[in-house]
Amino acid sequence: MATLELDRLTKRFGETAAVDRVSLTIGDGELVCLLGPSGCGKSTVLRMIGGFETPSGGRVVIDGADVGVLPPNRRPTGMVFQSHALWPHMTVARNVAFGLSLRGLTRGEVARRVDAVLELVGLSGYGSRYPGQLSGGQQQRVAIARCVVLEPKILLMDEPFSALDAHLRVRLREEVRAIQRRLGLTTVFVTHDQEEAMTLADRIVVMKDGRVEQAGRPGEIYARPETAFVAGFIGTMTLAEARVEAGRLLWQGLALPCDLPDGPCTLALRPEELVPVPAGTPEALSGRVARLVDLGAVRMADVDLGGATIKLQLGRADGISEGDTVALRPTRCAVFRADGPARHLDLTEPAAPQRESALA
Repeated sequence: MATLELDRLTKRFGETAAVDRVSLTIGDGELVCLLGPSGCGKSTVLRMIGGFETPSGGRVVIDGADVGVLPPNRRPTGMVFQSHALWPHMTVARNVAFGLSLRGLTRGEVARRVDAVLELVGLSGYGSRYPGQLSGGQQQRVAIARCVVLEPKILLMDEPFSALDAHLRVRLREEVRAIQRRLGLTTVFVTHDQEEAMTLADRIVVMKDGRVEQAGRPGEIYARPETAFVAGFIGTMTLAEARVEAGRLLWQGLALPCDLPDGPCTLALRPEELVPVPAGTPEALSGRVARLVDLGAVRMADVDLGGATIKLQLGRADGISEGDTVALRPTRCAVFRADGPARHLDLTEPAAPQRESALA
């Protein structure tokens, strides 16, 4: 196992900062997902860790040693790319053994390690096959085996499942998580898929425009986003421009206690944190269910408020149908302003918002 530290890591392409002073510490055996939209810099960070890109500034430190001057083959890292990058003329066993053969190991030791790692990734008995005889998921397992067999201290994975179908992605990420835990490998996993990050990660690092927007455990990122960008990127969220006046947050009929200074703000509401209330309830959202989608365990509704649309999560036996008029009250919400930290308001008790605001 190994620790990884990124110290003000920067990469510029001309005048553009693809990565801008990213600092991050990853502990022994931790799996951290770099999450963000295309172009946010997450893959560039990964490539600088692996030595495939040269930083414009900052340091990459592994177990206390600055590895910035080392080429990829001399770093204690292993990289799994988006493409399988297997040699089609080599068998599975030879693909996996290629890196080991360059280390001068005996033929018996190479064979032993190859057999062990193929068993680890669920491909025992596939050593004599060629990549063209394998499915996409099997080929990606071979790519993982080829990396893991070299026993790297840091495992780097750059959207390795992006080309696979949804069902196979779910299966493979569960297998990768099991392998990572079994080996105790410190791992950095790049993805743009929020569900993948929430499922895999010990911690998630959300990136935007080359910078870290927020880092934390999946549940923390979901429940307490620090910026409107993170709130909108993680999970389903309704973001709306609202206003604070005289200690009340005002939007579409809502008037919620909020101790922010008067002025514009962004209100964030999750679908599961809205509850139907009796028609005519004061200071509630009122609208028509314009669309209802059955997702199996829950139903998701688009509620037209007459000037805005909000997402609402419903149970299977709530009796609400498309076209119905509903009144809604939030149990929690987040409020963002450009000039201060986020507020996370618990609206189940009258005093809760003020208590939360004082701590924010």
